[in-house]
Amino acid sequence: MEAEAYRASCLRSVAAAYDVLLITSEEPSWEVPYIRDCVVVPDPTDLAELTTAGRALAERYDVAGVFTWTEWYLVPVARLARRLGVVTTTPEVMQACRNKATARDLFARHGVPSATSVSVRSVQEATAAAARIGYPVVLKPAAQAASVGVSRADDSEALATAYEFAERAAGRNREDVGVLVEEYLDGPEVSVECVTWRGETTVVAVTRKTLSPPPYFEEMAHTVDAADPLLGTVAPTARAAISALGITDGVSHVEMRLVDGRPRLVEVNGRIAGDMISHLVCLATGIDLARAAADIACGRAPDLTPARSSAAAIRLLYPETSGTLTHLSFGVPRPPWLERIHFHHHPGDRLLLPADGGHLFTARIGYLITTGPTAESANARARSALERLEAHVEPVPTT
Repeated sequence: MEAEAYRASCLRSVAAAYDVLLITSEEPSWEVPYIRDCVVVPDPTDLAELTTAGRALAERYDVAGVFTWTEWYLVPVARLARRLGVVTTTPEVMQACRNKATARDLFARHGVPSATSVSVRSVQEATAAAARIGYPVVLKPAAQAASVGVSRADDSEALATAYEFAERAAGRNREDVGVLVEEYLDGPEVSVECVTWRGETTVVAVTRKTLSPPPYFEEMAHTVDAADPLLGTVAPTARAAISALGITDGVSHVEMRLVDGRPRLVEVNGRIAGDMISHLVCLATGIDLARAAADIACGRAPDLTPARSSAAAIRLLYPETSGTLTHLSFGVPRPPWLERIHFHHHPGDRLLLPADGGHLFTARIGYLITTGPTAESANARARSALERLEAHVEPVPTT
């Protein structure tokens, strides 16, 4: 259950301060201890269904605010908030966050350093765009998330494969089925976790990322250090990107790469980060991003005062090859700095990597989180924990 594995800490935090009313596509299970009421709708991205559910809850309760941490719900939830008359960044701004082509145009208009980007509708257009931009290029769906459908093409021979990969992922999204061909930003990737309240943005933390080898961009690890010296380098660009998009209120996850040491925007996600990053931020700084998002949605100033200064790291566990998971175990005793370890695949499950047509939900075995006084110690402990992990995969037979 990926939702519980990655979002239970967020819901628990919000429920500690507010009565939570949930709109979801499935009967609640793990969420039950944290919610007061719930409405199940077939498709929360359908505005009519979402509005009917929201108004039904508003008739029974005094709804103070509405927010989501799910990428695909950002625009309809902003529209629901507007219809219920509660605080929200406008749906039009959320739509700009969701559509990477629109975001690139706004970054260019406001002078925010970004990547050259061309929207295409065929492999022929993609080939022409790549020739103009220059290889290597990145191909991605215009409105997806979690690196789904994103890959790098180093030459014209690889372009057709990369275009097909992106187009297939784009076709699963009702918002925009377009594909982007973009300049490859060569440098380390980070994300900047930000909170905006009434137009003023506070940069809370920097997340340093480890990605899979090319051509894919699967995220393999994240590290948050409260004392990261990159904060001063990336903060102005993150604030400029949020301002360019018009975000006035909420939590943002701003992705960028450092090219020759200078920030260049990848994208802005108008929500709390995934992959347990908000939990890492809380472990490292004491700042609760989920609570901040709920406070802002209810028209209250968030508390962004750091309560600690340390570091935390997550390792996202992937197999080396697609196949059947035959054995999975972790050595004991469990050290105190291992904050948690979670498996969402188990022996007997089939694992499918992106190279074989899969994605993170079909390939990722689970994760482990470590803490330490510095990023170096948290990462060293993560490496130590990985040595205790045993995961065996029987490869898919080739014919």
